[in-house]
Amino acid sequence: MHVDGNAVAGALGFDVSVLKLTCASCGQLGPFAEHHVYDAGPGIVVRCSHCGEITARMVRTDTEIWLDLRGSQSVRVPLPAEA
Repeated sequence: MHVDGNAVAGALGFDVSVLKLTCASCGQLGPFAEHHVYDAGPGIVVRCSHCGEITARMVRTDTEIWLDLRGSQSVRVPLPAEA
């Protein structure tokens, strides 16, 4: 079973709903929150909701986060509007 991408927010420590990933396999651009997250193992696997390919892998230890984005063609992070 999977959950949506918002489940990764706690592990990363910031709101991932603002991120957009482009799947390296099918080219689908979509909000991170729409990706399928599998978190039952020792790490987290994120899969494209369109084609099912892995777009990201993550492991969190006591001292760091290992983030592997080889399955993503790009990651977009919007900047906050200037005041």
